Amino acid sequence: MSTSATSIAIGIFDGVHAGHQEILSEAARHGAVTVLTFDPHPTSVFAPERTPSSLVSLQDRIALLKEHGASDVVVIPFTKEFAAKSPDQFIEEILKDRLHATHITVGANFTFGHKAAGNAQYLIVHSGIPVSAVRLEENRGSAISSSRIRALVVDGDVERANELLTRNFYLRGPVVHGEKRGREIGYPTANIGLAENATIPADGVYAGWLSVDGQRWQAAISIGTNPTFPGVRGRQVEAYALDQTGLDLYDKEAKLEFGFRLRDTLKFDGLEPLLAQMSQDCQLAKQLTSF
Repeated sequence: MSTSATSIAIGIFDGVHAGHQEILSEAARHGAVTVLTFDPHPTSVFAPERTPSSLVSLQDRIALLKEHGASDVVVIPFTKEFAAKSPDQFIEEILKDRLHATHITVGANFTFGHKAAGNAQYLIVHSGIPVSAVRLEENRGSAISSSRIRALVVDGDVERANELLTRNFYLRGPVVHGEKRGREIGYPTANIGLAENATIPADGVYAGWLSVDGQRWQAAISIGTNPTFPGVRGRQVEAYALDQTGLDLYDKEAKLEFGFRLRDTLKFDGLEPLLAQMSQDCQLAKQLTSF
């Protein structure tokens, strides 16, 4: 870490959504930006049972922060010992001694220090460093937050989530072996293995894109338990790359972007009506993603 003066932006930044991007833009007005973020999520220390799912992995969070203007990203492991630091210790040890902050930018609702005793106003009054506190709101005045976006995704409203993220919500994971039923009925799908704490959209059918090894295909995406077929199975996230044949994607990392929700998961009375609906789904997905 360089000992030169730095403009520091502080936060969790899960998803690096439009509000986070405002923080980064404000920080950039005061010099090269170093982002200070934390992992795991603080809630996992304070109340593990309430730990939120992640919108992106730590690796992707760092990449997105740099994409939106961060010159450097410092990740501090969030532990009980770190959480026990007083607000003044955090200011002196981290912001001044370690990061040499000459300007600090945070969200207006930012809290820090033991029992969240510090906030943006505390920084302004006690740090001796210029501070910008950014209100995380969209043009229509409603708050932008990772928890709001998380709720939208879980409800299946990926279009609205994408607006607040300023990009497509995506999942990333290895292509794993499934029941291979899609291959048998003419729609070979890539089943995606996901991290335990991934945020997964509501069951249903979506239009989006599947990317593997630098190639990106239009895709119809299904999330659910395949209720038309007998047997009990867990939720599956699978994607059919439209108009593609002979793809061998097993064990490769896939990125699955969600563009539009098409419909709920339905149980069909047999294979024929299912295939008819899947054909319609694929045609609509192709239309919606052809740009």
